[in-house]
Amino acid sequence: MRGPSIVSPVVDRVATLLPLRAHPLARPHAWEIVASHGPAFTVVVDVANGPGSGRDPLWTAAMSRLAAAGVRLLGYVDVDYGTRPVAQIRADVYRWSGYPVGGVFLDRTPVSPYAIGPVAVVAQSAVRADLPEVVLNPGSPPDDAYRDLGLPICVFDGSWREYRRWSGAGSRPGDGHLVHAVPPWELDEAARLQVARGAGFGLVTDLGAPNPYADLPAWCGLVPGLATLEAGAERPTPAPRRPRPYRALSGVRDGARSARTGA
Repeated sequence: MRGPSIVSPVVDRVATLLPLRAHPLARPHAWEIVASHGPAFTVVVDVANGPGSGRDPLWTAAMSRLAAAGVRLLGYVDVDYGTRPVAQIRADVYRWSGYPVGGVFLDRTPVSPYAIGPVAVVAQSAVRADLPEVVLNPGSPPDDAYRDLGLPICVFDGSWREYRRWSGAGSRPGDGHLVHAVPPWELDEAARLQVARGAGFGLVTDLGAPNPYADLPAWCGLVPGLATLEAGAERPTPAPRRPRPYRALSGVRDGARSARTGA
């Protein structure tokens, strides 16, 4: 059972990239909270470890409500560290084009320079499918060859204990950091550490294994008219909205592209 969180609504945070695996029927309130954050969130949606076998009207309606609220949406695609056939990955990408998402989140991408070819092919397929926003999540810093793709990269995806010990070697300013299993009373500290380490986007959540993204982080309720820190507590003043995460992610991508071309 999750205890009360001790978080501040005024702590500076990096742009939020939220993997959302809560089903819209099972957890409708979670989706309402996400919608209330509007453009402050970029959300990774996951129908069935990807887009599923076909367009689901229920999920389409739920995603459309988020999009109407200004939430930016990415479809989840599992690359399985390069072991999945490229044809299957591309099929998932094209299925996502039937949903109201603006891009794809390529999870478990490889880090070896010898495995970059399929990742580049899938990224190009996403652009051709009118899903231009592509984020890579190897979960650790990849070979520098991946930087030449000009895409935002999540270089950390792990527990708070691991994040505190992480040296940050191979990471760059603007990279994504996804940190889970954070004790509720240390959520602010984790958010500050992300900022101090130069993360451009990411997440801190009190949820942990086996599924740290099954529900919302405790701090997500800090928006007007919704959950407060504790039952009966005085509602805190919400923090000013961060710049649009999509804009932030695009800036990382464009900056990498400019550095590569010398522009």
